[in-house]
Amino acid sequence: MPRVNDVVRPARPHHKLTEDGRRMREVLTYSRRGSRFTPRQAESWAAHQADWVIPEEAVDRPGFSLAERFGREAPLIVEIGSGIGEATAVLAAARPDHNVLALEVWLPGVADSLWRVAEAGADNVRFCSVDAVWSLEHLLAPSSLAELWTFFPDPWRKTKHHKRRLVNPANAALVSSRLVPGGAWRLATDWADYAEQMREVLDAEPTLEGGPVERWAERPVTRFERKGVEVGRDIVDYVYRRTN
Repeated sequence: MPRVNDVVRPARPHHKLTEDGRRMREVLTYSRRGSRFTPRQAESWAAHQADWVIPEEAVDRPGFSLAERFGREAPLIVEIGSGIGEATAVLAAARPDHNVLALEVWLPGVADSLWRVAEAGADNVRFCSVDAVWSLEHLLAPSSLAELWTFFPDPWRKTKHHKRRLVNPANAALVSSRLVPGGAWRLATDWADYAEQMREVLDAEPTLEGGPVERWAERPVTRFERKGVEVGRDIVDYVYRRTN
């Protein structure tokens, strides 16, 4: 297993093997979709990938440092599931004094995000396609995260897939441990039963305090939100903060 800063880290998801060498089946919060780029995405990737995308294999190298990837020490914000970067670009551009790490496994989405971030002048964003839960656990130190953004995560609508939802008790405890005291986890969803689950899980986490709030005015309306509104679904926003 790789060592980073002299700490032994377990294999990342999709890299774990059984004793007989087969890939281990894992319950993950996402599925990897196609990776074919449009011409515009390919152009954006070629222009910005070297500067703003952290290669997956980089996190396995000895001495990996997020601060070095940003070129500075600054308060850190993480976005899980940045999609095509509609919210990322706007929110990061408004926070030039923060480093923003956007975790997204869909590479065409990352490529789309790159040109949006470039147009917004948000050079304080870095993208990475490593599993978000693994990243929180193994790349971030306790009490190191100013905010976490989770906007319209995959609702995994079928009951048998609910175990794949990002917001669960174990992940709530993990997120809280990474937030600084008073740090915020901002969430939004258009799926009613997931909204209920989020509230039940986050209310039950003893180190978090919060609940539903008015729509966060700074958050731009994304295509996911527009689709939800068009079919009559209610948008629910939450903010929970670490209490100690």
